[in-house]
Amino acid sequence: MNFRFGIEHEVAFVRPNGQFADFANTSFEEFESIVRRLPRYEKDYPQLRIGDAGIKLKRWYVEGFERFSDLGEVIDCPPKGIEIRTTVHNSIEGAVGELKESFRLLQQEAQKSGFVPALVSFHPFQTTFVPVPALNEFETKRRKKSPEMQTAHIPMLTQGPDINLSATGLTPSQLIDIGRKLTYYSPFIIPFSYSSPFYAGERWHGLSARTFYRTGARPAAMVFLEHESDLIDSNPSLTQLARVPAEIGRIEFKAFDSCGDFDLYASLSALLKGLVIDQTLKGRRTLPDADWHQRSAQFGLMDEEIYRYAEGAIAAAKHALMETGELLDCSLLKRLETVLEQHYCPAVKMTEAYKKGDSINQVLIEGYEQNLKVRCVA
Repeated sequence: MNFRFGIEHEVAFVRPNGQFADFANTSFEEFESIVRRLPRYEKDYPQLRIGDAGIKLKRWYVEGFERFSDLGEVIDCPPKGIEIRTTVHNSIEGAVGELKESFRLLQQEAQKSGFVPALVSFHPFQTTFVPVPALNEFETKRRKKSPEMQTAHIPMLTQGPDINLSATGLTPSQLIDIGRKLTYYSPFIIPFSYSSPFYAGERWHGLSARTFYRTGARPAAMVFLEHESDLIDSNPSLTQLARVPAEIGRIEFKAFDSCGDFDLYASLSALLKGLVIDQTLKGRRTLPDADWHQRSAQFGLMDEEIYRYAEGAIAAAKHALMETGELLDCSLLKRLETVLEQHYCPAVKMTEAYKKGDSINQVLIEGYEQNLKVRCVA
């Protein structure tokens, strides 16, 4: 079974005046001017989807809430940040390596405009997003096309990665089964990534405000299929029609928090690969269990049952990778085993820094290892 990998990572920013950049104080054009200075690689196409709005032209693009005229033309896009997407790679290391380089280039160009990347998975200050002006008739009808469009306001408050992988030889029914498996085990494997301990300008009572408010209404995993007849009906969606040939057979895991240390994405990708190969774990769900996700978001690996399930998932993935001779990817799981033993996640470090007196924005800036020497204005 040959695998391919890709990563999508959303980057938030702190503005030159020290404010957290968002849809309320930052224009699409401010972020787009950064993207324009970044390179375009013609070899990336057609595997990278440009999309109907024409915003997704490069490996980087402004992520936001697309607004349409009554005639269906894109007229605005209140932003939440800039997304990085990698091209498709035959190895985890290749995808992570490209992500690191793309982030370096983005960081370099953003800082020319005074913007500093900030690691965040849920908006640390805003608690709601309300489109202004209100949606027109065209936009209202458009939002009814899919469960994800109906909840499109939620992602305006969240940042997070999509870990994408595909494997040769999987049938649509096998892909759906894998999606259901990853959805079941989602609340037990995502605590390794938790990085959203702030809410409404204060310390949140748990480790991942993103997971608490997002997962359940939004999918944990999604699989992309070639034929509409293979799709299953669910809310949120578990299946989606592939929009370009490169998406056919893609397994997209969407529930992790953002990681400021991109090597953690390598370990998480290896875990997902092992779970795809594994034939021993029996749990399956079509819809994310909101209760389990909210419990996980609050207590993470400190919860004994979540710990036990996480331990079982790692053991199953490790065994599967060893049995198939994937020893390099198997070695990537060692980091997760250490994290499990320490009951640790990035939110712990972020909380400790906040308790010592760092502002929320400073904590977010220092969430990226590349930013550790940058001090926040406010």
